[in-house]
Amino acid sequence: MNCIQTFCSLDQGPLSGIFLTSDGESLQSLQFIIGSIEKERLLSQRNPRHSECELHRRAHDQLEEYINGRLRSFDLPIQLNGTEFQRKVWHIIEDIPHGQVLTYGQIAAKLGSPGLSRAVGQAANKNPIPLIIPCHRVVGAGGKLTGFASGVELKSYLLSHERRDRLW
Repeated sequence: MNCIQTFCSLDQGPLSGIFLTSDGESLQSLQFIIGSIEKERLLSQRNPRHSECELHRRAHDQLEEYINGRLRSFDLPIQLNGTEFQRKVWHIIEDIPHGQVLTYGQIAAKLGSPGLSRAVGQAANKNPIPLIIPCHRVVGAGGKLTGFASGVELKSYLLSHERRDRLW
């Protein structure tokens, strides 16, 4: 299978867009584009094309629905390449409900090793498909916003975005 890359323009909050990479059957990576300078630089480097790929069209539609507040979970085939430990962490993260959070320590405890909080953070940082595997929903002890590969500002934006429509 060929590597397919496309760009989804979002221009919402700190997001300018998202780069998607797949083999045509499963998403392999998602990269946030933050700010217009980064958007222009990455577009010129990668030259992604508008895809005829059904998977990318579905992904673009779902991303737009998520950003517009009409989608709470994604239904897309993904391919997770990582260590066994990373994949275990990512599967737990994948199950965190929309608008809710878990701490690194809570995920470590779910894995049966409460002392592995830092390792959980490192695995979350290596997540190749953020948003689809919602690592922005993982926070530090006491709810502190820490450790997000694309920056705490984006993490804060995504969490606020998800909590907007909650009633409590």
